[in-house]
Amino acid sequence: MSRFLGAIRQLGYVVDDIESAMTHWHKMMGVGPWFYNPKVPIEDYCYDGKAYEPHNSVALANSGFIQVELIQCRNDAPSMYRDFREAGHRGLQHVAYWTQDYDRDLARMEADGFRPKMSGKVGENGRFVYFDREAHPGTVIELSEVVGPKGRMFDMIRAASDDWDGSDPIRPFPDLSAI
Repeated sequence: MSRFLGAIRQLGYVVDDIESAMTHWHKMMGVGPWFYNPKVPIEDYCYDGKAYEPHNSVALANSGFIQVELIQCRNDAPSMYRDFREAGHRGLQHVAYWTQDYDRDLARMEADGFRPKMSGKVGENGRFVYFDREAHPGTVIELSEVVGPKGRMFDMIRAASDDWDGSDPIRPFPDLSAI
């Protein structure tokens, strides 16, 4: 367990080709099913305090307790994902901690000297922030709010993986407003 915010709940991988990455993960690793969103609707997105409009494709699947996130940048909006790629990296870019008390945990991280670098919101109660500290690729920390629709979606993705038989390996993201 991390001394920061409990257990790591998600591993985020930046990839060049999300479709082939999902295929690799389900055929070679047995992880799935994948829930795929070709354009994540991010609201209130900021990078270094400035607003931008990123176009990212994301796929999510669980392997037990851990959620795997695949991310492909589709435009050149400033982001920590783009920075990672421009540095010549591919693969594990961040680890995420999930919280049901976002404001408290954000204040706690900032009090420990972590500075928000990238933030936004996906749906109601779906805020996220990435902190600026990175000692080597894969050590960026994300704090992700998981209450409301986003939390229910993450529960549904984990449940779908529990006894997954390999069928229907790539599925559309559920509509957050319907969850």
